[in-house]
Amino acid sequence: MTTELKIPEYKLAEEESGKWGMVVDTDLCTGCQACVAACAMENNIPYVGEEDAAYGRSMHWIRTERFWEGEYPEVRMTDYQPMLCQQCGHAPCEPVCPAFATVHSQSEKLNLQVYNRCVGTRYCANNCPYQVRSFNWRDYQDPRLRPEITILANQFNPDVTVRRRGVMEKCTFCIQRIHKAQDLAKSEGREVEDGEFTTACAQACPANAITFGRIDHPETLVSQLAHSSRGVHHLEELGTLPRVTYLKGG
Repeated sequence: MTTELKIPEYKLAEEESGKWGMVVDTDLCTGCQACVAACAMENNIPYVGEEDAAYGRSMHWIRTERFWEGEYPEVRMTDYQPMLCQQCGHAPCEPVCPAFATVHSQSEKLNLQVYNRCVGTRYCANNCPYQVRSFNWRDYQDPRLRPEITILANQFNPDVTVRRRGVMEKCTFCIQRIHKAQDLAKSEGREVEDGEFTTACAQACPANAITFGRIDHPETLVSQLAHSSRGVHHLEELGTLPRVTYLKGG
């Protein structure tokens, strides 16, 4: 006996009024991982090294999933799928956090992580069907940085905090860029224009496979792509109402 998943009406209304969204065209994605490198540089994400990666402690906020077909030795790669936080409207990670560190933004309609509340229970990671949350196992420091050598400090983004050991980390759609664009538009007495800014992963993609913007405006490019016939949501049957749409097929 199966029970049909019932999504609360306010969540369905939120899906219609969602503000920011992303579209990933899997036909264009080449799996180059430029988005992974750009995300790490933009958000001060450490590269943990081979030893920690072997323990499953990688810190990437976006990863490139690869799909294979055939049997060895005739094995070939058939598809790539960048996977990041889906910014769910009905996020499974939110109700399980005992410290209320995983919250839903009322203004941007995004799933946020409050680092100074997080106590590292990892309940959110266990309840996330997309497995896009990373636990920070160490206080990572760059050994090359010395007080007398300040030029290397420019590699870190001053708009993003460096997280401490023991907290959960995840993609936030480069919310620091969202706020910067919103503040500029507000000071000029206007709305944020379509294409005025984008996330680090979308900016770095050489194939233009990633599109980011306002999905609550039907005339924006990301909204038109998200509502095209090619658009699908990852694990849509779970009713999480993701903000990331994948374009499949030609």
